[in-house]
Amino acid sequence: MIGYFLTWLATALSLLVVDIIVPGVSINTFSAALLAAVAIGLVNSFVKPVISTLSLPINILSLGLFSLVVNGLCLWLASVFVPGFAVRGILGIILGPVILSAVNTFLSNYLVERSIALNLTGSSELSKE
Repeated sequence: MIGYFLTWLATALSLLVVDIIVPGVSINTFSAALLAAVAIGLVNSFVKPVISTLSLPINILSLGLFSLVVNGLCLWLASVFVPGFAVRGILGIILGPVILSAVNTFLSNYLVERSIALNLTGSSELSKE
């Protein structure tokens, strides 16, 4: 359960970083970032596999580069459902998911390492009692 929360938090924080770095991506509040993280997770779980399957011939012809477009469309689609979160322009659609993925990977790994360290420290203290 804590893993889902940390992933959700890392994605929301990553979206805030994307808002700072990428022109064309804007997030108004932290609560909008949290809602956007949920929307991105849902779109990536349910819509992205369908789009990826349908675009497989184009993806093969482009040697995988069309995946950037698919990721951008999924990010844009998530922004349609969340008020306070907007993705506009080609830079937002193409560069936004790339930066989001890189920052999210870094934050997720950092938070998981901290979580494991806290669990190990907490469990050793509990066993001493």
